[in-house]
Amino acid sequence: MRAKRRKKKKWLRWLAGIFVVLLVGAGVFSYSVYHHLKQTANEMHEQVNWKSEKRQEDVSFERKTPISILLIGVDERKGDRGRADSLIVMTVNPNKQSTEMVSIPRDTRTEIIGKGTKDKINHSYAFGGVEMTMATVEHFLDIPIDYYIKVNMESFRDIVDAIGGVTVNNPFAFTYEGTHFPKGEITLNGAEALKYSRMRKDDPRGDFGRQDRQKQIIQAIIEKGASFSSLTNYSDVLAAIGKNMKTNLTFEEMKEIQANYKDARKQIKQLHITGQGTKMNGIYYLIVPEQERTEISNELKEHLELSATASR
Repeated sequence: MRAKRRKKKKWLRWLAGIFVVLLVGAGVFSYSVYHHLKQTANEMHEQVNWKSEKRQEDVSFERKTPISILLIGVDERKGDRGRADSLIVMTVNPNKQSTEMVSIPRDTRTEIIGKGTKDKINHSYAFGGVEMTMATVEHFLDIPIDYYIKVNMESFRDIVDAIGGVTVNNPFAFTYEGTHFPKGEITLNGAEALKYSRMRKDDPRGDFGRQDRQKQIIQAIIEKGASFSSLTNYSDVLAAIGKNMKTNLTFEEMKEIQANYKDARKQIKQLHITGQGTKMNGIYYLIVPEQERTEISNELKEHLELSATASR
């Protein structure tokens, strides 16, 4: 089964859009904002014990080595590490001036590297945090995973409040955790936006519907933040980003990416993995056919300028 190409505006692309604001900001905004950007980037930085086993030569930003970034959307609540709600691998090739993004369904059954069992791929985060998630995704796609960006869904609340609320068009009325969301155009504060983005069970489209609502919130944040440099409370926005986003990229690496990889934004290609849903011992899993996994893997390898492999 071949991967279906999805529309460009998936919610994690908009989460990546927030990150892009940090990457391009150094050359656009005033020194004051630049200083806050650097401070935020340093706060975002998180050292992890990770080196890709599939990267034979070190990444060189100056030589424009194509890179991969794992975007992890997590729903962490107080006292709970949580699980990865969304996993998207983004390959960035400045030589081809293109970016490819593939979404891995969270129920995908695969080997959890470091755990020795097969389980849902998103459970890798609950079992072993960022490192185990990177290792598991790297094994599943058979490509090097160079960097990660982790976004806490709680950031919806903090960032929405920092920009004074967002307006979205709700496709149908529903009530979630005591809050009613009428159909049509509605304006949400931070707490409401977080609830709006979390509802899934009463949505006829299930997790796909929830992802669309998450995309709505992120898109509204990006659109309202388009005049970022003129926001009087930009420091509040950056504080919310710094608190809710983590990455192993340093500020210097971000600047290198901004300088050498910005042309990769000219073309963005979305891929989506499909499979067959099944239950094992009463638990739902998505089984991805080996042929499809290999096709996706080889397409990403080609984009990363690596050699393709046969089905394993």
